[in-house]
Amino acid sequence: MRINIFVWIIFIGVTIFYSCDNAVKPTENKKNRAENKILQQEDGTISLKVDKAECYHDMVNPSSNTAEWNVFVSKSGRFNVWLSSATKDTTDLQYQNSVRLNILDNRLESRPECDKIFLNSSDVSYPYFRADSFMGSLYIQDTGLCNIQLISDKILPQDSRNDKSSVSENTKLISVLLTLISP
Repeated sequence: MRINIFVWIIFIGVTIFYSCDNAVKPTENKKNRAENKILQQEDGTISLKVDKAECYHDMVNPSSNTAEWNVFVSKSGRFNVWLSSATKDTTDLQYQNSVRLNILDNRLESRPECDKIFLNSSDVSYPYFRADSFMGSLYIQDTGLCNIQLISDKILPQDSRNDKSSVSENTKLISVLLTLISP
């Protein structure tokens, strides 16, 4: 009888030891995620580049391609949201689907159009031009670390974004800019 109790105590002790060890690993993962965060600029602007994002690609259904950033928001308020695309055709960006932006409980969805064209932008190289599209505005109430998610068929895998010889893609999503308009 005493041997059974001793075996059970050892079993429970080993179980608690391993469960406590597993509880530490997600905390380390959260710490790494917090270290890779993007900080809001002094003027309230949040600049998110697709090449700095965690990207998920679905080659079968590219409309679900996703870019995610961890952003530390220090100033809350209403933000205008602009998308920047590298395009060869400044009259039609050729987005197959709407672009969706998710921040906390806010969701913004629009079909990008050429609102501003930049001919000599340092963000893109020939034969591309930079086209900025106004997506809309949203209010971010909470400050602190938040996840921003962008879903679009124009979020391309890293190798095709860097491939300057590719003529198959006329438009590539390169960044998202959130500008603070009222605190």
